[in-house]
Amino acid sequence: MAEPRIDYAAVFRALPGMVALLTPELVYVDANDDFLRLAGRSREQLLNRYIFDVFPENPNDPAAAGMQETKESMLRAAATGERDTMALLRYDIEDPEHPGHWDEHYWSPVNAPVHGPDGKVSLIVHRVEEVTELIRAFGGPDGDRRARVLEAELYTRARELKEVNERLRQAHAREREVALALQAAMLPDPRPLEHHKAAVRYRPAIGALNVCGDWYDLVELPGKSLAVAVGDVVGHGLAAACAMGQLRSALSAATRVADGPAQALEALDMYARSVDGAESTTAATTFIDWEDHSITYSCAGHPPPALLHPDGSVVFLDGATDPPLAARPRFAPRPQARTEFAEGAVLVLYTDGLVERRTEDIDAGLSRLAASLAAHCHAAPEELADALLADLLPRPGNTDDTALIVLRL
Repeated sequence: MAEPRIDYAAVFRALPGMVALLTPELVYVDANDDFLRLAGRSREQLLNRYIFDVFPENPNDPAAAGMQETKESMLRAAATGERDTMALLRYDIEDPEHPGHWDEHYWSPVNAPVHGPDGKVSLIVHRVEEVTELIRAFGGPDGDRRARVLEAELYTRARELKEVNERLRQAHAREREVALALQAAMLPDPRPLEHHKAAVRYRPAIGALNVCGDWYDLVELPGKSLAVAVGDVVGHGLAAACAMGQLRSALSAATRVADGPAQALEALDMYARSVDGAESTTAATTFIDWEDHSITYSCAGHPPPALLHPDGSVVFLDGATDPPLAARPRFAPRPQARTEFAEGAVLVLYTDGLVERRTEDIDAGLSRLAASLAAHCHAAPEELADALLADLLPRPGNTDDTALIVLRL
């Protein structure tokens, strides 16, 4: 007997209760029929709009806190990758047919993350239990007494939930502090590189636990050569930071004895198979030969390094791209490619937090990077690094870590 084909879009629309899907930036991407009906909004009024543009706080209620509490809960779910259950809250909704008239609603929301193939939170499921009628039902005979009992019970439960959430927040904050301290210890400022100037930047993601496993490294090699690398461990928190430390150290050691970047990544690939949490780590490494003005490079599932020529043109070094570390079922040799550079060119290595956005193709982010590099092509490395972060990172803060190296060649 053939398995029935399930129309999951139809299932979602028919789900009982209010359910909506939002991006980690809190923009609606879908909502089921009950959500539209009970919220009094059409699909067109919701989709591709910021949640609090659709449902602002009641300006006539100075004590209203539903918007802030809902926003904090959703951002916690996006940052921690864990479900966040809210206490019962009042959230008034403006009648779209009668502007200025606000209907009283009581909701019990749950915000749950949906993880994408890369392990990062790609969507927030916002499920709401509409309990307005239940609250109003206590307005009949003996309504005042029963309402007071219910109010006391709800207050007690809300206070308990708030205390639990506060303890979780403090635990998450401590873990973030430890992870950031580990990353700071593993990512020191580079030592002087004779006549070549380098700038490095690390920007942790917003959110209590969203610190990730990004790293950078610069290694001086025998003969007039330099190796520059960046990498990104999948996942968040202390575990990702610990895996990052191990992989960075291993690549730094392998680079010193390898014949080239491909061989260094091959050694790192074999090592990553024995490190918990290292699967699917991405990395890019470059060997710079100052005498013949050449860059040899290899990428393991990582965004390509950018080479800014003195005339302001930009090329991406994408001629030697291979799958992430430990992603293949068995070991295989990795490719490498070589390109020449003119004196005064700039090499830029970065992690995906600089260019990737969940709502667009990565080519859009790479185009923004190329445009920013061209616009600031004559800036010194320190100024150029700051300009790239200012131009490319989202204003409210990035939802993924960002590591960046800018090296004047």
